[in-house]
Amino acid sequence: MERKQSTPSTDIILKNQLIIEDIRRINQEYQLKKKRNKKFNITTYGCQMNEHDSEKLKGMLCQMGYDETDKRENSDLVIFNTCCVRENAELKVYGNLGHLKSFKRKNPNAIIAVCGCMMQQEHVVKEIKKTYKHVDLVFGTHNIHNFPKLLSQAMNSDNMLVDVWDSEGEIIEGLPVIRKLDVKAFVNIMYGCNNFCTYCIVPYTRGRERSRDPEVILSEVKDLVADGVKEITLLGQNVNSYGNTFDNGYTFADLLKAVNEIEGLERIRFMTSHPKDISDDVIDAIAECEKLCEHVHLPVQSGSNNMLKAMNRKYTREHYLDLIRKIKTKVPNATISTDLIIGFPGETDQDIEDTIDLIKEVEYDASYTFIYSVRTGTPAAEYDNQIDEKVKHERFEKVLNVINDIISRKNKTLKDEVLEILVEGQSSKDKTILTGRTRGFRTVNFPGDESDIGKLVKVKITNPRSFSLMGEKVE
Repeated sequence: MERKQSTPSTDIILKNQLIIEDIRRINQEYQLKKKRNKKFNITTYGCQMNEHDSEKLKGMLCQMGYDETDKRENSDLVIFNTCCVRENAELKVYGNLGHLKSFKRKNPNAIIAVCGCMMQQEHVVKEIKKTYKHVDLVFGTHNIHNFPKLLSQAMNSDNMLVDVWDSEGEIIEGLPVIRKLDVKAFVNIMYGCNNFCTYCIVPYTRGRERSRDPEVILSEVKDLVADGVKEITLLGQNVNSYGNTFDNGYTFADLLKAVNEIEGLERIRFMTSHPKDISDDVIDAIAECEKLCEHVHLPVQSGSNNMLKAMNRKYTREHYLDLIRKIKTKVPNATISTDLIIGFPGETDQDIEDTIDLIKEVEYDASYTFIYSVRTGTPAAEYDNQIDEKVKHERFEKVLNVINDIISRKNKTLKDEVLEILVEGQSSKDKTILTGRTRGFRTVNFPGDESDIGKLVKVKITNPRSFSLMGEKVE
């Protein structure tokens, strides 16, 4: 397949580089005068998509001559990359912005920027304009590639700059990236979502589905492997829809098989899959591709058909369980994780019992369980059968207890098992302890030397815990 690159994308990258060089010269002059480089601090909320966007921002900033710092109070540039999927994340952003008022008074030349999914909501931007006038720059998800230009304008203005696009443009390739970890990396294969689940704001903040050229993806993965990356996670709001915007029949399963052929790559993961779209070809690829990890994240959200219909999930409980059986038949050692929403409007006690029954039948290895929160702009926000907060929390605890018991029991069966671990780094609490994951995405901690970071090692599980495993390296 011939590799393609659009002229508009190339023009944007070239213009970016000119602006980046201008800012770099300004920062070099600052460094000569102040005897230190300017520093930036990024706080990221939300999913892996946001994490990867922050990696792009870091890549551009490092080219501009900034150094990253984890101390916000010492920063010349503070960025919040926001998420609007959960109310708690939004409240944290507002709280942190409020705390920065005194920071801005003490550091009037510092720049405060807010970007990401929250900014795609008109009411949020209005709130920031009204309440947080010390913010210098506001931009969204669709124009992250214009960050150098926006930053340059903000540096030369005393007024808040707001630049939020209403709709997505073309995919811009070639942005610099600073990866969070050297061992593993996220690679976007598509952007946007076409599903419009009634609780979800993502289609409104990330736009419609757009798939990246497979040759561009493969080239990016090869470059990452050449830089020492061992594990790749392919990202998309619904990876199973990858290729739907192509006219040549190229599918997600085709991409998985192509990535599997890349020499030097050890592991492949992907997320997230939508149950209505995951195909037999993808399940077959998990079974057949030796580098593709035997872990499937398959969000069910609810075990009740009534709730699934109200959520506009476009599959039934029965279809979901058929998928699970198919996965476990073709990939007997597969681990399954999921997402669950508790307290969706109209939910009954019977709906919760249906969800618990499904959890017990599937026996998940991990679950990301959330209490439903109203998202302005989604259909569910307008439903008049909202659930009382106390009832939500009671049901949440009930479901969580069932899930945790299953996970703890399954972990205990791994005692004395020898598992392959990709060592990701040292424990933040104890540098003598290394941490990594199994192919099934379980976290394993064990005593070891930092020379093992980035390697695949064998670890015997000695102490299975509820949410992680302790072990010892086997030579």
